[in-house]
Amino acid sequence: MARYLASGALRMRRLQKSSLSASSFYLARSIFDPLSSSPPPPPTTTFYQIPIPNPNYSNTFTPTSEIFKFGCDFRSFAHISTSSVEEKNNDDGDGDGDRSKAVVSTSWIDLYLPKHVQPYARLARLDKPIGTWLLAWPCMWSISLAAIPGHLPDFKMMLLFGCGSLLLRGAGCTVNDLIDRDIDTKVERTKLRPVASGLLSPFQGLCFLGFQLLLGLGILLQLNDYSRILGASSLLLVFSYPLMKRFTFWPQAYLGLTFNWGALLGWAAVKGSLDPAIVLPLYISGVFWTLVYDTIYAHQDKEDDLKVGVKSTALRFGDSTKEWINGFGIASISSLALCGYNAGIGWPYYAFLTAASGQLAWQIWTVDLSSRADCNRKFVSNKWFGAIIFSGILFGRISS
Repeated sequence: MARYLASGALRMRRLQKSSLSASSFYLARSIFDPLSSSPPPPPTTTFYQIPIPNPNYSNTFTPTSEIFKFGCDFRSFAHISTSSVEEKNNDDGDGDGDRSKAVVSTSWIDLYLPKHVQPYARLARLDKPIGTWLLAWPCMWSISLAAIPGHLPDFKMMLLFGCGSLLLRGAGCTVNDLIDRDIDTKVERTKLRPVASGLLSPFQGLCFLGFQLLLGLGILLQLNDYSRILGASSLLLVFSYPLMKRFTFWPQAYLGLTFNWGALLGWAAVKGSLDPAIVLPLYISGVFWTLVYDTIYAHQDKEDDLKVGVKSTALRFGDSTKEWINGFGIASISSLALCGYNAGIGWPYYAFLTAASGQLAWQIWTVDLSSRADCNRKFVSNKWFGAIIFSGILFGRISS
């Protein structure tokens, strides 16, 4: 009898050991080979999924831990992940078109700025410099055109306008996010913007806007009286631009009027007045240039724009987009040529203008309007178009 009981106890221990080994084996398979077929669940296994807070990060992190509890009060961590889901840096994104899917990304803001400052830096798009370049280049063109023939442009003035472009672009993005916060919450990528996600309240956004405008005022007061009035008048365009996509299919044209105001202001800051024969063709060329690059940019977001009910030239032109932007490109180059002729600028300007024409033609002819990535690449390349025109004006003015 004793031998029979000892034999039964031994068989029971072997069965329990076999059950635990099988559970451990299938747990290991689920960790290292998640695509393998699911095993039959052990009768005493319970599954839990609980959140584990990450004390090192304040927002948009989704750490989870999957814990399996076995019958003998045995716990094992099967998987731990801490992924950061943020807006992808399309290196642009100022306004209505900045809408693609959320992806994992890390910028210098995450690495070097204090955590309480990071939301404000993102609100001003400090990690996306293309908008600042596109705003600054018309200013630099105008300042260089206003230089005395045979001399370099005023470096101090260019520095002031460079800082002003950074601040005004940030203020414009802040206004855009405050007005569009209800739209941004419906779009996969923009829903993580600081105001739309709730990381910053609208009141905090307004306070930050006031801070940026105060700094901008400090720069504006460095200019002459004529330029102060002209510069302050641009705020009407800055504050009203985010509303345009709700009412018209031409918000890109309105953006052109806003972004190229520096073509007028730069000349006025140097000369104290405007020469319409020079600055108006320059301003018009910038507006047509903006219609080219921002229409290309808007094509990467046309599906989202349709979903949320906003308008753009990409939706207006549809399959005829390349014909339209080709016409805008010709108008931009022609206006730049007229501007240079009226300014009496030297021959190097026209050599660089030819190169810039080639760069713009390359954008228009090769862009794949059905590819978000390619639309973004062509959009970002416009910083080089601006640099080529600036170089032409600089060398043309020195040689004239």
